[in-house]
Amino acid sequence: MTTFTNGRVFTGESETAFASAFRIADGLIDWLGDSADVTDPDAVDLGGRTVLPGLLDSHTHPALLAGTAAAAECFPPAVMSPDDLVTVLERHASSLADPKAWVLGRGFDDTKFPEGRMPTAEDLDRVSTERPVLVWRCDAHSAVCNTKALEVAGITADTVDPEGARFERDAVGKPNGVLTELAAVDAVTRFIPAPTREDQLAAILSIGEELASRGIVAVCDLLSSRIDQPLATFRAAVERGLRTQVALYPGWDPAAPLADLSPGDREGQIRIAGVKVVLDGAYSNRTAWVHEAYPDSCDHGLRLVDDADVLAAGDWARRNGVQLAVHAMGDRALDRVVELFADAEPWLDGIPSVRIEHATIVSDAYLARLTSARMSFGIATHTVFFFAEYDGYEKALRVEQVPDAYPIARLYAGLGPLALSSDRPATAWSGADDVMLSVEAAVRRRTYNGIEFGAEAAITVAQALLLYTSRAATLSPLTGVGTLAPGCDGSFAVLDRDVFTVPDDEIAAVRVAETWVRGERVFLR
Repeated sequence: MTTFTNGRVFTGESETAFASAFRIADGLIDWLGDSADVTDPDAVDLGGRTVLPGLLDSHTHPALLAGTAAAAECFPPAVMSPDDLVTVLERHASSLADPKAWVLGRGFDDTKFPEGRMPTAEDLDRVSTERPVLVWRCDAHSAVCNTKALEVAGITADTVDPEGARFERDAVGKPNGVLTELAAVDAVTRFIPAPTREDQLAAILSIGEELASRGIVAVCDLLSSRIDQPLATFRAAVERGLRTQVALYPGWDPAAPLADLSPGDREGQIRIAGVKVVLDGAYSNRTAWVHEAYPDSCDHGLRLVDDADVLAAGDWARRNGVQLAVHAMGDRALDRVVELFADAEPWLDGIPSVRIEHATIVSDAYLARLTSARMSFGIATHTVFFFAEYDGYEKALRVEQVPDAYPIARLYAGLGPLALSSDRPATAWSGADDVMLSVEAAVRRRTYNGIEFGAEAAITVAQALLLYTSRAATLSPLTGVGTLAPGCDGSFAVLDRDVFTVPDDEIAAVRVAETWVRGERVFLR
């Protein structure tokens, strides 16, 4: 039993709910109150520091990170041109012990490159012509590879584009190394040797340590099938010390249907919580599925799966008592989710049966459709997207769409199950899972380069933190977390500065000093 006193404890129960002391017994909070009532001489003195409930990242990708742990980070602001990209990959190639190993990278954002130029095989051939090279774009939906990688994958001028994806080509029809959307990327990445189980476990444990350094104690992995046997692998990581609670959402693959779950698959620190369908692409590279063509274009983006596959995934989720998570960014994709499910009977109690991931464009009318539907809907969305990827959104959004782009204030007021999240590593920032970065973007509504983006959608610090704590907990079956109250997990983060009183433009500089999980300190800065 441990008592903590002399803190500014944000309990997560409301925007104004604070305490100054709490006690943890057997991993759970059994008392919360005022420091004046503490009589324990061994109480831990928090020194007046601010305490938050352990934070939740409701849409992130630890399995993807574990499966691509060998990739070099190529995020802005370190990589701001094709030349920068080549330099990072050359350096990475020289560090690899195996001279035949693939040279991998992730995170470049071509919209920040001079003239917004996408790198091609010609650029990556400068890294190597003898070994395959591939680097994922920041959205993780697209990639670029060198000529050797195209050769290994057997992709030639005669290769037919996969459904819902493209092998981009030069003026004479020859593939130029740009792989647009998941099916095109998978056509090449399937030839990359999978990391060993030991490598995956080591990566997961490292990811858990990083999450703890951010104050994050629980996550939803929204494409856990990026590694083999994710449930068994993450549970093996728990045996080696992983403390993060992880809800797994494998991807729906009609060519390899998921087996039905056993009750134990849906329980415990690591559990299968749902299934994910990727309905469209991303705004930052203009592949989100939209009604009106993109500015100065006749392109409406890409629809990646048909109705039958979405409905089949929904049937599997209903049959197995888990959530359906649908990636939908473009307004046409968002409309299709409602059209397919609005009138259906929800199958889960207490949390949404259908989660919408990202939900870039949400008008008042669309929100009304969600909240009046028979189906129970929730949304996991972001502020780090417009913060980090403004250059792409500037080219993809029409002016009249900006007020409806990531309208966090509207969603906060009108939709219960709602969370902010990072989507790491599928966005153009190396520190995308820094909660304080997202909180500052939610409060200031400014991009990485200081441009105002929909100021009317700004929310307060307390509101943003609720979207990483108790409000986020209403979106998914993460249990015992998100609130500091009797009966809840004794999981919390101690900050080095008071996030509620620092100037708005210093919020992102606030750091987690300590993270505790069920009464045990797992991180000390």
